[in-house]
Amino acid sequence: MKFHLISDNTDTYIGMRMAGIEGVVVHEAEDVSKAVREACADEEIGVVLISAKLMEMCRAEIYEIKLNASRPLIVEVADRHGDGKVSDSITRYVREAVGIKI
Repeated sequence: MKFHLISDNTDTYIGMRMAGIEGVVVHEAEDVSKAVREACADEEIGVVLISAKLMEMCRAEIYEIKLNASRPLIVEVADRHGDGKVSDSITRYVREAVGIKI
């Protein structure tokens, strides 16, 4: 199983490449959607890391995959533009998926 990055900035992409994680840099919602579909179609990819800004662009589509697909695991990561509220989005995701307020 491989990790795959979908990011909106080159700094995050380069940092992940240095750690051995392949990925793409995209900026438009259509490109984000295409990158997510391609990552889901690749049987070798087990975890998709997606920047918070891009997650906002395609939230409904990504949550649909998170809730209904067994693979890949899609994880929102903060980047240099992030506001540090990734933990809030994880809490919101658990609340929506399980129906439990934490």
